[in-house]
Amino acid sequence: MNTAPPEAVKVSTRRVSCDGASDIRGGANYRPAALGHPRVWLEIDEHGYVDCGYCDRRFVLEGGPADGIDQAGLPDIAAGSDPGHP
Repeated sequence: MNTAPPEAVKVSTRRVSCDGASDIRGGANYRPAALGHPRVWLEIDEHGYVDCGYCDRRFVLEGGPADGIDQAGLPDIAAGSDPGHP
């Protein structure tokens, strides 16, 4: 059974970075994450998305094969893995 990722971010480039704390909303009375995780660089492959191995944030390529699809129905793909071969 697949579950939706905790957060899905649409991006326009195949190479993205994630530190677990950037792009966190701010404002009055809001406390953002203190540390996040080490910055990692991820590459979106032919599946059109990639998941961060630290925080499970999913990056979906705009206009790619995974754009507009229910994210809960897609398997987890960490950078460098092949979902077709367990």
